[in-house]
Amino acid sequence: MARTIYYTATTLDGFIATEDHSLDWLLSREGGDAGPLGYEAFIAGVGALCMGAHTYEWVHRYSHGPDGEETAAWPYELPSWVFTHHELPPWPGADLRPTAAPVPDVHAEMTAAARGRDLWVVGGGDLAGQFLDHGLLDEVIVSIAPVTLGSGKPLLPRHAELRRLETMPSGEFIAARFEVVR
Repeated sequence: MARTIYYTATTLDGFIATEDHSLDWLLSREGGDAGPLGYEAFIAGVGALCMGAHTYEWVHRYSHGPDGEETAAWPYELPSWVFTHHELPPWPGADLRPTAAPVPDVHAEMTAAARGRDLWVVGGGDLAGQFLDHGLLDEVIVSIAPVTLGSGKPLLPRHAELRRLETMPSGEFIAARFEVVR
C-alpha cells in the first residue's frame, strides 16, 4: 500500500533550514545513501513528490549559477507539485505542477499520479505538518546531522505522536524511521 512519507534531514537541534530558508548546512556533512533508509532505496519506491516554494527556490538556486544558467538538471523524474502563491522560476524539462490547492486535493492528485507507489513530502516542515493535520501523513524518515543551528525552520512545527520503527547510522547522520500514530 502506498504511503505518504516526510523524508528529510534535520540538525541535531531540530531545524531543517536556517531562518532564511538555506539548506547549506546540509552540504557540509557526508551522508550515506546506501541501506534501507538511504536515499537510493527510498526514491526507488516513490511515485510522486511535493514541496513548498522555499524548498523549490533553494533547489533552484543551488542548481543554477550566479548568472541564472542551469548547472544541474532537475533532480527528480517524478511528477512534482510545488505549493506556492506566486510564480516560480522555471525549470525546463521538469514535470512541475505549481499549486495553491488544499493539501487533501493535491494528495488525491499525487496518489493518482503515483500509481500505487509512495508519496514524498520533501519539505518544509509546515507543509509536512499540513499533511499531518489532515491525517494524510503515514511516516517520517529523518536523517539527523551532527550540526546545530540554534534557530531556524523546525522539523515539524506541530504536535505529532510517532512510533519508532528503525534507526541506523548513515554516513555522519543517524537515520530514523517513524510511523505516525493516529
